[in-house]
Amino acid sequence: MFNLNKGRLTSKSNAAFYIDGPNIIRKEFNLDLDEVRKLAQRYGRLMEAKVFLNQHASDKLIEAIANQGFEPVVVLGGESDADVDVALAVAVVEAAHNKDIDTIIIGSRDADYLPALQVAKKYNKRVVVMGIEPGFSKALQHVADYVEFLNGRNSPPRRQHS
Repeated sequence: MFNLNKGRLTSKSNAAFYIDGPNIIRKEFNLDLDEVRKLAQRYGRLMEAKVFLNQHASDKLIEAIANQGFEPVVVLGGESDADVDVALAVAVVEAAHNKDIDTIIIGSRDADYLPALQVAKKYNKRVVVMGIEPGFSKALQHVADYVEFLNGRNSPPRRQHS
């Protein structure tokens, strides 16, 4: 069912892609979401592509995310980014139980997703983690089958296969 091509999954793989918006969609990182989505598509057909945001996200940001082909998910809750973390982790666990999903991709630097990704591995899902320095969790990288280092618009990602 899976074909490996230069360390990436291809063809018949179905993927779910979740981005921790407050964690990696920041001005200082200058990420091109269109390029990030294209990179994720190399791991399979995106059955879901969601960016999780807190209630402080601007309408302009929400519109830009939607225009890049992602479903913006605004999480209402308290003042902490942990609310986004919980919603994204629940989405990962739901995808782990979905027999139509082969690969789970997350975009984050946050180790809080480690337990959810371990559940995905338990259900034999391929795990891809996309992150950016500084602060890209080593634990998150180690649980992944594939790691993509996002370096912003002007430099290509570094790849690591575990």
